[in-house]
Amino acid sequence: MLNNGYQYEERLGGEASGCTVLDYLSERYRHSSMLDWSERIAAGRVLVDGASVEPTRRLSPGQQLTWKRPAWVEPPAPSSFAVLYRDEDVLGVAKPRGMAAMPGGLFLERTLLRRVVAYDAAASPLHRLGRGTSGITLFTRHRQARRALTDSWQRGEVERKYLGLIRGRPPWEELTVDEPIGQIPHPRLGTVAAIDAGGKSATSHVRVLERRDETSLVAVRIETGRTHQIRIHLAFAGYPLDGDPLYPVGGVPTAATRSLPGELGYFLHADTLRFPHPSSGATASVTCQPPPVLRRVCS
Repeated sequence: MLNNGYQYEERLGGEASGCTVLDYLSERYRHSSMLDWSERIAAGRVLVDGASVEPTRRLSPGQQLTWKRPAWVEPPAPSSFAVLYRDEDVLGVAKPRGMAAMPGGLFLERTLLRRVVAYDAAASPLHRLGRGTSGITLFTRHRQARRALTDSWQRGEVERKYLGLIRGRPPWEELTVDEPIGQIPHPRLGTVAAIDAGGKSATSHVRVLERRDETSLVAVRIETGRTHQIRIHLAFAGYPLDGDPLYPVGGVPTAATRSLPGELGYFLHADTLRFPHPSSGATASVTCQPPPVLRRVCS
């Protein structure tokens, strides 16, 4: 699928002061090489305050940096979603595994946001799921609903339960993981979420549902919603999601990893979401059928 390209815009902060355009872009956006950025600057696709620049141009805080990304062919990915819940305030949809939630990286049009907004122009995402995670994503349909649900989310009144397939057979039935999660260096992205003593607090409650030959089915309830929290906490506990390409035992990617957070291989599913309805205050509940691999084999 060939999209229409995209224009990225950024208002520069203090970290850009004195940097050249080439150095700033190469350091901040490590998914592309310095040669790639040199070619984009030479082609006039990088602008500062609306004008093309030389790669040695020095930057200052407050300037507007623009990158005009030309059209590209997006990789194959799911392009449909299912509506699970809809009223005047809230829209709940099922995101398929393999679909990016938001535009970015390789995906622009084949994203959940683009598809949902085409269906309901008023929809605004309340949260997001990783590309490899399937299940419930909640959207609000007007400003008041968004404000009310955001407040409920921040007060810890939204209950989220996930299902995951982990590697191994834990000796315990239930476990709470509360290690902090922060940003650590990543060779391709600059930084990535991982276990970090100086990071933000995070709490996950894990319960074993079924032990299989080499894997186990678990339910995970999260009190916080840090980036990749479930993947990281399960790995820290010694039982990473089976097939996770980024997070090994310990919850910290290796220093030499080339894997990215959006790569597939693992199974994680947002199964249940309960929240105070923004109009009535009554508890609303949305559930989503998991893929076959995340269903109990023995009932």
